[in-house]
Amino acid sequence: MNDSSTYDVAIVGYGPVGATAANLLGQSGLEVVVIERDPDIYFRARAISTDEEVVRIWQQVGLSERLTADMQPGAGANFVDAEGVPFVRLLPTERGCGHPPQQFIYQPAVDKILREGVERFPNVSLLLEHECLRVIQHAGDVELMLADLTEDKFTRIRASYVIAADGGSSSIRGQLGIGFRGRTFSERWIVIDTKMLEEWPGHDRLRFHCNPARPTVDCPTPLGHHRWEFPVRDEEDEKDLLTEEVIWNVLGDQGITKDHVEIIGFACYSHHVRFADRWRIGRVFLAGDAAHAMPPWIGQGMCAGVRDVANLCWKLGAVLNGSLPDAVLDTYQDERLPHLKEVTNRAVKTGRLIVERNRLRAKVRNHVLRAASKVPYFTTWLRDHRWLPDAHYRTGLLALNGNPAEGWLIPQPWVIDSHGDRVRLDDIIGGCWTILHTGPERPWQAWRSAGVPIVRIAPPGSAPRADSVVDADGTLIRWLRQKKASVVAVRPDGFIYAAGGDKPLPQPPAGFTGVVAERSKELA
Repeated sequence: MNDSSTYDVAIVGYGPVGATAANLLGQSGLEVVVIERDPDIYFRARAISTDEEVVRIWQQVGLSERLTADMQPGAGANFVDAEGVPFVRLLPTERGCGHPPQQFIYQPAVDKILREGVERFPNVSLLLEHECLRVIQHAGDVELMLADLTEDKFTRIRASYVIAADGGSSSIRGQLGIGFRGRTFSERWIVIDTKMLEEWPGHDRLRFHCNPARPTVDCPTPLGHHRWEFPVRDEEDEKDLLTEEVIWNVLGDQGITKDHVEIIGFACYSHHVRFADRWRIGRVFLAGDAAHAMPPWIGQGMCAGVRDVANLCWKLGAVLNGSLPDAVLDTYQDERLPHLKEVTNRAVKTGRLIVERNRLRAKVRNHVLRAASKVPYFTTWLRDHRWLPDAHYRTGLLALNGNPAEGWLIPQPWVIDSHGDRVRLDDIIGGCWTILHTGPERPWQAWRSAGVPIVRIAPPGSAPRADSVVDADGTLIRWLRQKKASVVAVRPDGFIYAAGGDKPLPQPPAGFTGVVAERSKELA
C-alpha cells in the first residue's frame, strides 16, 4: 500500500475481469489497488472460450500473444442427435478484429498471465486475502473498510472510484441495495473437468449432444484438458450424481474411459439470466457477473465482463486526468446493456435448441435443421441470429450526426507503418483518440487544437509516410466506403465517436479538453 492509502481506482475482485481492469488502468498510469479475498488463482476452470474482440482488448495491454499461445482455436459448434450424427454446424466467422473468431481457453492459465501482466505496473497494489466489508461514499471519493483475512485486522482505504468485479453474489451490489432481476433456469447442471491422457476422435471439437434423454456439452479445452456438462433430470438428486462412479457412467455413454481422461473435478451449477438494475451508484461501478449473468451456451460470460471494463476503464482514466467530465461515466451502462441483452437472448435461444426434452419435437428439430442446412446461406443466417452479435453502440458517447459508421467498433487490419513494418492497426492508434481519414486532409481544427493525432489511411501499395499508415489489403478503406465515411474520430476503445462523409466531421464531445495523456506503448 502507498503511504496515503488513497487511490484513483479500487478494484474489488481479481478474476479475469478485475485483472483486465487492473492492466488497463495500470497501463494508463493511475494509482490502482486490487482487493481479493482468495490467496491465489481459483483452480477450477469456469470460463471456457473467448472471441476476437476480447483478445483485441488484451492486445491493447500487450498480452494477446502470450495468452493466445495457450489457447486452442475453435472449429465451430456441432449439434448432434441422440446417435451422435450432426444435424447442424455453426462455423465462427471473422469480424475484423485481427484475431481468430473463437478460441478455447483454460481459465487458470488465462488468470495467471493476466496477473503477471499486472505485475509490470508499480502503480498497481494488490491486497490479496482481504475482504471488502463496506463501502462508504463521500463527496469526492469512496471509503472502503477491509478485513485482512490473514491477521484478523481491519483497515480503511480511499479511492476516487470503485469497480466491483466481485462476481454474481457481489457483496458490494448487495451493500448498495441494487436489484439483480431475472430468472434462474429450473435445471441444475453437472460440470466435469478432466485431464486428457489419450486422444480420441473428435476430442478437439465442440459438440452439443442434443439427446432428449441426456443433453450433454462436450467441449475441448487447451493445455491437455477437456470438459463435459449435463443437466440433472427432474427425478434425480444432484447429490447422487456428484460421485465418480456416476460421472464415469456419464462419460462412458460418450465412449470415454479411464484410458482417455483423469477426472480432476466436478460440481453442480445453476444457469441464470440476471441484470443489475443500475451499474453505477455514485462513484461505484458494477462489472462482469456482478452486473449481469447469462447461460454459458455461446461462451460469453467472461467475455461480457471484459467488454465491460474495456468500456469503463478508458472513461475513468479520461475523467481522472481531466479530459472528459464525470457525466461521461453515465454512458457506461447505456452503451453496454443493449449489446449484453442481445448476447444473453441469443445464449438462451441456443440453450433451448440444445436441451429440448420432448422426443417428438427433438425429431422435428433434427429433421428441419438437417434439411435447412442444405439450403444456401441458412447456416450463415442461423449463426448471425444465434451466435455473437456485432459490436455496435446505438446510444452513449457518440456524436449521432447520422453517419452509418458511428457507434461501430472499427476493424483492425494489418497496416504498414511509417517505418515500413507490418503491424496491427491498434498497435499504432490503440488506446487514444485518433482521427483517421481516407480523403483529402481538412482543418478539423477543434480536434487538432485538442491534440488528437490525425492519420491518413493510404491505399495498398502506397509508400510509407510519417503522417499515414498503409492499409495492407484495403480492408479498412473498403469498410469505411461501405459506411459512407471518409473520416472518423475513433475513441480509445476503438469505437467510432463521429464520422464524416457527405457531412463534415462533428466536433469533439462536450467538455473534451484534449488529449492529456497518451497511451504508453513501452509494454505492448
